Amino acid sequence: MNETSLKVLSILEEADGSISGETISSQLGVSRSAVWKHIRELRDWGYVISASRQEGYRLDAATGRLLPYEIRKLLKTRFIGRDIRYYKSTASTTWVAKDLCSRGDPASLNGTVIVAEEQTGGIGRLGRAWVSPSGGIWFTIILTPDIPIDHLFMITMAGSIAVARAIRKEYDIGALIKWPNDIYIGDKKVSGLLLELSAEADTVHYCLLGIGIDANIDPTHLPSEFANTITSISAETGSEIDRRTLLARVLREFEQRYLLLESEEYESILREWKSLSLTLDHRVHVRTLRKSVEGEAIDIDDHGALLIRKDNGRVERVISGDCSHT
Repeated sequence: MNETSLKVLSILEEADGSISGETISSQLGVSRSAVWKHIRELRDWGYVISASRQEGYRLDAATGRLLPYEIRKLLKTRFIGRDIRYYKSTASTTWVAKDLCSRGDPASLNGTVIVAEEQTGGIGRLGRAWVSPSGGIWFTIILTPDIPIDHLFMITMAGSIAVARAIRKEYDIGALIKWPNDIYIGDKKVSGLLLELSAEADTVHYCLLGIGIDANIDPTHLPSEFANTITSISAETGSEIDRRTLLARVLREFEQRYLLLESEEYESILREWKSLSLTLDHRVHVRTLRKSVEGEAIDIDDHGALLIRKDNGRVERVISGDCSHT
């Protein structure tokens, strides 16, 4: 968004009611016709602004889009989301993040958030397509962690906790974490996470944490194969939610847990993840690339693997796979 347009927006937000174009032009040192052009740009970005010859301009409603300006107003973070790159539509926010890291110094991008109104090529776990229509929250966080490589998996755990906690705190909905990286409300998925690494040997160049949240999506409009397995927050609450507020909350909650990881407070993350687990103490069926394991999910170990007690009494450790409750 044009910098002068942001200044016009700030003036409108601070005004007690309407404010004349002449006053705005005087404050900014631009012509009244220039003010009008900036008003039109703000309207194009989704801001509802009324205008009259007698009273001037009045901001009636903020945009519902996930614009950086709107998110930053709600953030109270040290570094997560201080730089936000916005796209109305992109194939994948993770692809954008990879491109940024390939063209610059990843360390300078630490905490940068790539957010899109929709993704046309979203990818989930195991390379599956992730339906990412307008109305959801689709974003990727670029990280250059000061975390031992054998504990990087806990970044996904911190992200899962952040999403579940944000939904619980904002909407009083009992969101839980389904191993390994999904957020559920009841028996339906509402969010998914995916962590990608760029590393050589023991050197990690950067991590990309991709998160998708079905916020204001009508599940009945999704492809038929998802009709009975996916829900949205708006479907659960019965009304459209403020996506800006939720995204800002998720970023705040994530930073809190991420800083704990960088301080080697691993046990506190494990405890909180377990307290929010939908999977532990349930009978599960986990399908990996090589085999299937069925039994009771009794714990996760210090490396995030699921411990399953099979019917023969033996405990099997599963690092990753598709988990279903039976």
